[in-house]
Parts: sequence; C-alpha cells; structure tokens
Amino acid sequence: MTETDLRTDAAASRLLGALYAGNARSVMLRGWQATRSTNWLVVVSGFFEPIFYLLSMGLGLGSLVGTITTESGQDVPYAAFIAPALLAVAAMNGAIYDSTWNVFFKMQFAKLYEGMLSTSLGPLDVALGEISLALLRGALYATGFLVVMQALGLNLSWWALLALPAVLLIAFGFASVGMAVTSFMKTFQQMDWITFLLLPMFLFSATFYPLSVYPQPIQFVIQALPLWHGVELVRGLTTGQVDPGLLWHVLYYLVMILLGLVAATRRLRTLFLD
Repeated sequence: MTETDLRTDAAASRLLGALYAGNARSVMLRGWQATRSTNWLVVVSGFFEPIFYLLSMGLGLGSLVGTITTESGQDVPYAAFIAPALLAVAAMNGAIYDSTWNVFFKMQFAKLYEGMLSTSLGPLDVALGEISLALLRGALYATGFLVVMQALGLNLSWWALLALPAVLLIAFGFASVGMAVTSFMKTFQQMDWITFLLLPMFLFSATFYPLSVYPQPIQFVIQALPLWHGVELVRGLTTGQVDPGLLWHVLYYLVMILLGLVAATRRLRTLFLD
C-alpha cells in the first residue's frame, strides 16, 4: 500500500469516526425506555386507530359495497381491499410520529442531541438510533394489524407472509425522510405542515378506492406519493397479485431511505458539530 493510499484511508477513517461510532443502539434503547415510561398510552392509541377504520369502513361500509375490482382485474371483498392499505398507513403513522414530533421536541426543547453529540456518538449514530426507534414502533403497529387481518380472514394469499418485511421497509422510508424534514423545522406551526401533508396522502393514495376512479392527471400525482407505493406493495402481497412490478415499489423506498439517512445525518452534523 502506497503512502497516498494510507493517507486516503486515514482521512476516510477520520470522517467515518466523526459521523458514526457504531453505537446507534444506545440511542434507540434510550428512546425506548423513555417511551415506555411516559408515552405508552399514545403508543397504544396509535395501534387501535387503523383497526377502528377497518371495522367501521371495511366491515361496515364493506357490507354495502361488496367487492372491488383491483387494477389487475381481480375481484376482492372491500375489507380485503382496504386492509392492506390500512396496514401500510399503520406503519407510516407509527414511524412518522417518532421521527417527527418526538425528534422535534428532543431537538428544539430538550436539547438532547447536543448532549449526545458531545460524547463519542456521531450524527449517524443519532440518526440511525432515532430512525430505528421509529421503525420499531411502526413494526409493532403493523404486526398487530397483520394479526387482526389474519383473524378476520383478510389475507388472501400466503404471499402475505412477506407483508411484514414490506411494512418494515415502508416504516424505514417514512422514518428516514421524516427525521430529515423535521431537522429543518423551528416552530410548532411549521410542524403542522407535516400533518397537513399526511392527511390527503392517507385519503387519496388508493387507500379506500382504486386508482382508476381518478382522472388521469391526478393519477400521475398520486403515483408519485410514497404512501401509494406502500399501499400497492402490501396490497399485492396480501391479495396474491405478485409480479415483477412490485420491485419498483421496493426500489422507491430504498431510494427514499438512502436520501433520508444522508439528509438527516448532514443536518445533524451542520446543526450541532459545524
């Protein structure tokens, strides 16, 4: 190895050492302990919200609607149509809450990250730790909801077993981008924009009715939304409509995760280290 290579490796090691100490787990465990002791009721309420939607709309309204024809031409009961969408929404909501409001409080009021970054932890440790906590919450919501779907007979295919890793991917994507976006927020009024954007995405991402009911220009807008990709991915798995096109949805979330991680790490470094 030449002297130039040694200098390059040393520079890369210093850069990585400044960004990542390999201890993201401690950040996640600290957040989990705080959640268990103070916010457990909020966590539990978030678990039941999609179940209430499923019972009221899937079973109640579904008795009037009957079956829905999916984009691939398959007829499925209305409850089985909206259940995977609500599963994706459950993962999104669990991940978003922890990666936005909790992160905002820790960053702007508790000043927690300043203390963390004064130790050996790097900004990537903090980002990964907080995102992992949000991912855990999204996974808990999704796992419980998937069990409810199975009990109600709404998983129409064995492919539904892959819905759980798919939901983890969705939660990871929203948590990464959520934390990156929150790092730019300064006031509660700005944070309200996140809720403002999530509501129409929840309602119009082919959650309760097929994409084909919209005019063509609006369909293009909806297909750019991250939740639509999550809904289509999970719905394809739970209804057995599996084809290579699902890989595009996976790729969408992989890019979303990468961009969110990079942006969140850079923002933490800019805010607290530079």
